[in-house]
Amino acid sequence: MKPTHIEHIGIAVKNLDEAIKYYQDVLGLECYNIEEVADQKVKTAFFQVGQTKIELLESTDPEGTIAKFIEKRGEGVHHIAFAMEDVATALNEAADKGVQLIDKAPRKGAENLMIGFLHPKSTKGVLTEFCGKK
Repeated sequence: MKPTHIEHIGIAVKNLDEAIKYYQDVLGLECYNIEEVADQKVKTAFFQVGQTKIELLESTDPEGTIAKFIEKRGEGVHHIAFAMEDVATALNEAADKGVQLIDKAPRKGAENLMIGFLHPKSTKGVLTEFCGKK
């Protein structure tokens, strides 16, 4: 298991439109995709910065993970995602090394990628996501 690159950095925001405006007007980035992931109760916006993406995440439900994160910690960096050749294999290898998994099997995420999260209790406090095409 070895990541090919940092796929994206997820940032929790209260208001997606306001956050998009900041990234476009202040940083000069272009939002190339806005997508709702209903089963994760989130609306996302993506910006490309070199090989890495910035993913803004706005909760679509006050009981959603992002809403709870913002309530507890405020807006800011939510997770880091690593691109993996095979998410299922990477999750299994992490579990074999004693890492606590949030997702025992890959599930569909934004941009048609398969995703799986590692629990921050096992990753030195950083919510870690593996993502890839399979």
